[in-house]
Amino acid sequence: MNLVSPQILDGQRIAGESLTKLQSSVEAFTERMGRKPKFALLRVGENPASVFYMRRKCAMAEKMGIESIVAVFPVGTPQEFVEEEISNWNGDPSIDGILVQAPLPSAEYQRFIFNAIHPGKDVDGFHPVNMGKLACEDPSGFVPCTPKGILRLLRAYDIPLEGHHVVIIGRSLIVGRPLGLLLQSRAVNATVTVCHSQSRNLAEITRTADVLIVAAGQAKLVTVDMVKERTVVVDVGQNRDKNGSLCGDVDFPAVAPRCAYITPVPGGVGPMTIAMLMENVIQACAVK
Repeated sequence: MNLVSPQILDGQRIAGESLTKLQSSVEAFTERMGRKPKFALLRVGENPASVFYMRRKCAMAEKMGIESIVAVFPVGTPQEFVEEEISNWNGDPSIDGILVQAPLPSAEYQRFIFNAIHPGKDVDGFHPVNMGKLACEDPSGFVPCTPKGILRLLRAYDIPLEGHHVVIIGRSLIVGRPLGLLLQSRAVNATVTVCHSQSRNLAEITRTADVLIVAAGQAKLVTVDMVKERTVVVDVGQNRDKNGSLCGDVDFPAVAPRCAYITPVPGGVGPMTIAMLMENVIQACAVK
């Protein structure tokens, strides 16, 4: 086994650099419009992870000089009530962006709520119009924040992607599927394999990866035997192990010595996601 220490992909640092560059755009909008950029966040229920992530997003917005408002509905709220709130936000010219915190009570519920957001305010990039623009390589749409952040992080470390094999574990509409589209675009030109819960011989596939991106939501799914030496590993997971400690989808202590680069959990993908959300909010402001 290669025991050379890997280089850590420091999402906290790269996110900070992105936010510093974004600050002038926030200030310019505020001066031009006589108000701060503003986005609205909506949550259904009190899922602890959702509560935590929304607080982090609001805290970063405040730090950046971006106003945020929050609406919380109890579990069991009829879908039409939530859609009505989103409709009000769609029609409010002072609200530049709208974000609905996943997960929602069901996949169908989530689909309808995401689709209710006006595409021009859909700063999470999940509306079918924005997904379609991503598939068509139309830059006028919003790119989902986590895939956008992963690509930005890899670019920051000059990790080669063109012609290289990227394996993604996870096919969610939030990470895996849009990330696959982004990496296959003509601007990136990676060769992409997307694996999921029904994929056979997963370890055989992952061992062919030059870059392995894991977004399965399963603690320590990726073990050392699933990674070839000098692979770049990006861990999107945010889980709790049997001891209650935060961990990713990758068994970091075992896998890291085989890697050329690897993201930590926390401090890897998470900060990049929030930074890209702030960037998308400012992109939404740009049309005004």
